[in-house]
Amino acid sequence: MTRATGTTPQGAVNEQAAAQWVRGMFGRIAPRYDLLNHLLSFNLDKRWRARTVARVADILDRPDARVLDLCCGTGDVLLALEARARRPLLASDFCHPMLLEARRKIEARHKSAARGFRTPVFEADALLLPLADASLDLITVAFGFRNLANYQTGLEEMLRVLKPGGTAAILEFSQPSNRAFRAMYGFFSTRVLPRIGGIISGSQDAYSYLPESIRKFPGAEQLAQDMRRAGFSSVEFERMTGGAVALHLGRK
Repeated sequence: MTRATGTTPQGAVNEQAAAQWVRGMFGRIAPRYDLLNHLLSFNLDKRWRARTVARVADILDRPDARVLDLCCGTGDVLLALEARARRPLLASDFCHPMLLEARRKIEARHKSAARGFRTPVFEADALLLPLADASLDLITVAFGFRNLANYQTGLEEMLRVLKPGGTAAILEFSQPSNRAFRAMYGFFSTRVLPRIGGIISGSQDAYSYLPESIRKFPGAEQLAQDMRRAGFSSVEFERMTGGAVALHLGRK
């Protein structure tokens, strides 16, 4: 497989145009994003998040560990991480409407749980984080990595801000290894998902782009190789839901 350098929305001629298109697209679908995530994944997204939290629980349990949920979207992964850590963590995204949804959800959850802390949520490009070198113990990114305009730069930036011994956890869609399941998955993602997603979100182009971005994204083995090439060690991954999703872990 030829290595992809980053996401390639139709009509985007360079990385800047790709990033601008993705930012605008997520801004348009932010109000319906959670509903569609749960609906179109048959609620399996909750299981995928839970597994991610379980794999990094040893870091979350350390009271001094600094943790960032990158490309946080509307904050579901962040809330799952905080529920385990029982303290405020960091979250960032480069799409302002998504961050507004995240802040609303985070504040509502903290209020209902009678928590007195406030989560630092900030707007930032994953390719140029406003964080010091070697400042984090854990970075998680769930279903946002494949939307980066440059995958290698994204990995190198994650490595830069991680402390020695720090961990990156990338939860992302992948390609099922079973041929029959892959065919069924392909039919759903290219025929069913764009139609339902377009109707509910009101953005047909967004739910045409999303399955296409999954199809173009490197497979689990290739992403593991890219992580090693960027400088990560002890890289491993596990497939979930027949290989439709893969969780990658790498250490600095």
